[in-house]
Amino acid sequence: MTSPLRSRDALTVEQVPRSVDAVLASDSVRTVFQPIVDLVSGEVVAHEALSRGPAGPLETPGALFDAARKSGRLAELDAACRVAAFRSAMAHGLVAPLAVFVNVEPAVLDSAPLDLLAIADAAPDELRIVFEITERAVSARPAELLRTVERVREAGWGLALDDVGVEADSLAFMELLRPDVVKLDMSLVQQRPDQRTAEVMHAVNAYAERSGARVLAEGIETDAHLSNALALGATLGQGWKFGRPVSDPDITPPQQGLPVRASGVTRTGELVGSPFAALPDGTGLLRAPKRLLIELSKQLEREAIRLGETCVVAAAFQEARHFTESTVMRYQELSKRTAFVCALGEGLPEDPLPGVRGATLDLDDPVRGEWDIVVLSPHFCTALLARDLGDEGPDMDRMFEYALTYRRDVVVDAAQALLARLAPRSTPI
Repeated sequence: MTSPLRSRDALTVEQVPRSVDAVLASDSVRTVFQPIVDLVSGEVVAHEALSRGPAGPLETPGALFDAARKSGRLAELDAACRVAAFRSAMAHGLVAPLAVFVNVEPAVLDSAPLDLLAIADAAPDELRIVFEITERAVSARPAELLRTVERVREAGWGLALDDVGVEADSLAFMELLRPDVVKLDMSLVQQRPDQRTAEVMHAVNAYAERSGARVLAEGIETDAHLSNALALGATLGQGWKFGRPVSDPDITPPQQGLPVRASGVTRTGELVGSPFAALPDGTGLLRAPKRLLIELSKQLEREAIRLGETCVVAAAFQEARHFTESTVMRYQELSKRTAFVCALGEGLPEDPLPGVRGATLDLDDPVRGEWDIVVLSPHFCTALLARDLGDEGPDMDRMFEYALTYRRDVVVDAAQALLARLAPRSTPI
């Protein structure tokens, strides 16, 4: 997590490029490490690598990254921070069984996948890496985020989802990202419990029970914070009670190291070709005209509205002409009531409606021949996955083969297949 930018660190537009250029040219990004503790044994099992600039106005991470963003060198700074983190970890002997948590800046996720492949080839085998992704990237760049997760899995590294509980998006997308570690935002342990606390606890503990993921509480500074963290189900902790970020970390190996991969997260992260392709071999398929599929779709949409702000809705309509006026009205309501909504079809723009993400489909895209709607939330999921049989009669009489599934692994794969086709938002995050 980064510190807020202090007003006295602010730079003029004229100063920013030269200052960031100097930091990068002089290779002066440095790394400090904050311990992550097993709350049961009390042992340090990992360290989070936190980047700092050279002494001066760009020393704090907030000032450093804000300056890089203004100068158009955010991707270069992000890469430099990772290189510095790995180099410093090796220099200090932060190797297995200790793990090292390294952040990925969400605004550069479109370039991160190739960068990660290069890092995987160059990183020493002794490093046990867990990549942290913040919830800020979830709704703005879902396709890039999924590709980054895929590369992280290919490299054999772990994945942590940071700042969980700040926004509902992080709970809605938790199942799609399949993190090995869920990091609770510090507000959950430092403030009085309320309805939001309960909602986060239910969602996170449900995911942890299914996946074997570890829950990490951030911002533990007092005994009261520690008690709150344990009550929320956290088994890992981080905060000033256990140590502030330092340049010379404790490298005492723990008796029991932190597995970087959760026991229940066994998938490689490879994306399926289409939602219909996510159905397992031998799935019993039904046949129905489009008029029935539309009614089934409406029922799933009603379920999504009932589930509310922790729900993801992803749909494919074949062509833009099937995204009718009545459908537009329903999806306007969905966008107001759920965490994330997307609609795909040949000819659909990137933003077909306010609050609805979109993507066009190429003629040879297998999704072009499907009618899909996926509803995913922490406690309920379902998907209608249908394939056009090629009828040429009246539109409502066209026949499809389809399946309604409630299997979470299939629903997750189907949702990923649709979200992977979305373009990033042009607005910054």
